[in-house]
Amino acid sequence: MQKPVVTVMVKAARLAGNVLLRNINKLDSLNVIQKDRMDYASEVDADAEKVIIKELKRAYPEYAIVGEEGGPQGNGRHTFIIDPLDGTSNYLHGIPHYCVSIALCENGEPTDAVIFDPLRNELFTASRGSGAQLNERRIRVTDRKELAGTLIGTGFAPRERARVGAQLECVRELLVHAEDVRRAGSAALDLAYVACGRLDAYFEAGVRDWDIAAGMLLVREAGGKVSDFKGGPLLKIDGRGALSRQIVAGNLRVCEATQKVIVSSGYAKTFS
Repeated sequence: MQKPVVTVMVKAARLAGNVLLRNINKLDSLNVIQKDRMDYASEVDADAEKVIIKELKRAYPEYAIVGEEGGPQGNGRHTFIIDPLDGTSNYLHGIPHYCVSIALCENGEPTDAVIFDPLRNELFTASRGSGAQLNERRIRVTDRKELAGTLIGTGFAPRERARVGAQLECVRELLVHAEDVRRAGSAALDLAYVACGRLDAYFEAGVRDWDIAAGMLLVREAGGKVSDFKGGPLLKIDGRGALSRQIVAGNLRVCEATQKVIVSSGYAKTFS
C-alpha cells in the first residue's frame, strides 16, 4: 500500500515530467544559464521545480523544501529534496536520459523516494522499511559476489575536475575486473539502475543532496548498501542541499569491493 505522501510525490513528479516532455522540441529556444563552470540550468528546470513545489505545498504546507534551482524554503523535521531535472546536460543536448527526483527526509534521513523517467514512463518508488519498486513491481540489487563481470556506473562532476586523473586511474583499476564502466549523465538514474539491477555498482564524487537523496533510499530498500569512498556512512542530508558528497552504491559485496579499489587506486586519498 503506497503511503499518501508518496502518492503526492508521484503526482508532482509526473507533472514535472510533463513539463520536460513538452519542451524537448524547443531546445534551441530555451533560456539557459551557467550556474557554475560547466554546470547549467534552463528555464525548463525552473518551470518543472515550480510545479513540483506547488503540488507538494498543496498537500504538505508545513514541510520544508530544498530545490536545486530555488534553494531552501522553510525549516522543520520534514524536508522535501527536489531535483526537477537530473541530467540537464543530457536534456539540453537532446540525449534521452534524464529524470525527476524527489525525496522526503526526516531529520536528515530519506524516508520516501520517487524517481521518474518520463521518456520511458518508468517510476521508481521507495519508502523506508517497505522496499523499492519500479512501476509497482518489487526490485532488488544484483547478487554478484565480486567485481568480475560487473557493470559499474560513474560520473565526472564539473566541480571535481581537479581530481579527474585520480578518478581515471581508479576506472583503469576497476576495468581489470569489471566488464565495463558507464557514464550516463544522471546520478539519480544511476542509483535507480543499481536498485533494479541494471548496474552492479555506482560511484561518484561532487554529488549534491538533490542528486542522491531519493536514489540512496532506493538502493537501501532494494537490499543494497551506500557508503562514502572510505566505506563510512553517508552524512545526513544537510537541509541546505549544498554539501558536495562522495557515494558508492551496490550490493554489499560489490559496494565494498568497489570502495576498496577506490582506496587502493589512490582516488580516496585525494579527499583527505
